[in-house]
This record gives sequence, C-alpha cells and structure tokens, in this order.
Amino acid sequence: MSDSEFPRPIDRRRIDAKPLHLEANEGERAALAARFGLVAVNSLVADVALEPDEGAILASGRMQADIVQSCAISGEDLPVSIDEPLALRFVPARQVEEEEEIELEEGELDEMEFTGDRFDVGEAVAQSLALAIDPYATGPQAEDIRKQGHVIDEAAAGPFAALAALKKD
Repeated sequence: MSDSEFPRPIDRRRIDAKPLHLEANEGERAALAARFGLVAVNSLVADVALEPDEGAILASGRMQADIVQSCAISGEDLPVSIDEPLALRFVPARQVEEEEEIELEEGELDEMEFTGDRFDVGEAVAQSLALAIDPYATGPQAEDIRKQGHVIDEAAAGPFAALAALKKD
C-alpha cells in the first residue's frame, strides 16, 4: 500500500453494493494541503460506488472539496470550491519487462494499478483532487497587480497582439 495522506484501503474480495462515503479528517486535510502546495483543504468528501469488472474494479461517484490556494498573481488567499465526478478503474499491476514500452488506450488513462487484493480509494480521490486544482487561479486583485507591475495579460502579449498593433497604424 502507499504512504497516502488520505488512506482508504479496500479489499477487493469484500466489495458490496453499498457506496463508500469518504471524508478527510483535519490531519489528513492538513497533510493534503502540504502535499499539493495549498494554503488549506477545508473539506474533502467523496461518495464512491465500487463494482467488480472482470478482475478490475470500477469506481464511480463524486468528489467535493473546499480549498484555499494562493492567487497565481497576487499571492492572496483564494477560496475555491471543487465539485468533480469520479470515474476510475483499479486494475491489477502488470508485469512489464524493463525495456518494454507501454501504450495506453484512451480508456486506460484513468486506471490505477494495485498489487495483491487491496487498492486505495482515498489515494485515488487525493490524486483526483490534485488534477482538479487550477494551478494558475487568479483572484479579484490580480488585474490590479498586473497593471502595477506592468505585466500584460496573454491577450496583449499573444501572437495576434502584434497584428492588432499593425492594424491600428
């Protein structure tokens, strides 16, 4: 098993029809905030249904989180709510030759490998949270900070900005 900050190991031999309700406690949220470079993770909840699928396990549900991250421009605290669907597939780890190249099909991109009979739904939720975080989130003061620092936005600096300037002449 992993050293996850949000461990929720499941034995695939004991899966039933009852959906799982996962909720990170205060210590887990603090550890996840540190892992993902966030100011805080105020809440993290996921409801996940598990279904066996020919040796694999399908996991579907919803993840909701309230986080505080730093604005990419001003550095100010920026509260963000995340509400994302979950669609994962846990598959037994494959034996791969050292020099063998693995090609993944589009449907395999959300697969998580596990060894033995246990897989970690909590770590999958944590990784889904990481993917849902906007690394370039900006707050309401970002535009003022850009102007004060003479930083132009992408539209003003992009490839069509030079063409627009020529058109004005």
